Amino acid sequence: MFTGLIQEQGKILKVNRKADTVQLTCQASEKILADYQIGDSMAINGVCLTAIAKTNSHFTVDIMPETFYRTTFSKLKINDQVNLERALSFHGRLEGHLVSGHIDTTVRLIEKRNHENALILTFDYPKDQQGEIIPQGSIAINGVSLTVTDVQARSFSVSLIPHSKDQTNLGTLNRGEYVNVETDMIGKYIKAQAHLTDKVTGGFLQ
Repeated sequence: MFTGLIQEQGKILKVNRKADTVQLTCQASEKILADYQIGDSMAINGVCLTAIAKTNSHFTVDIMPETFYRTTFSKLKINDQVNLERALSFHGRLEGHLVSGHIDTTVRLIEKRNHENALILTFDYPKDQQGEIIPQGSIAINGVSLTVTDVQARSFSVSLIPHSKDQTNLGTLNRGEYVNVETDMIGKYIKAQAHLTDKVTGGFLQ
């Protein structure tokens, strides 16, 4: 489990594609890797992954084919900057929102503009996530915990404060680029329950 509060940006060093898996090696600081062990979780651009190797300056994770193609990992290049967050400890503060590290979809940036000290990012609103993204609701974009500021029929927007813009890779996004999205966990359960209730009610009415 994660909070969506990014600890630092890492750099992709190697992407090794094999027949049935992908291994990704990422550079990180000695600070974040100090007590990071093989088998521990790390969210890379919001995706929960498990370490299979590490040194004081980098770590390697395995990525399943489904995860590789479901996320922006299929588009990653050497030297790309990625957002990193260690798993939440039970004695830690929950200052973002509950993020599972399981990506729902990828969306495309369609507009980027400044509004006073804020950076407004507007993305496509995927049809499959209709009802899961609401104004003032929580969302994780590339692993960053954000609040949805506006929702339209085909788009939604978030607003970044200078700290989030400078400390994550969202500030350098260009129009047309894709990001990983995880919608709010509670919202998904409510949507699933409502769908189940509709099916049951429909059955009784027939």
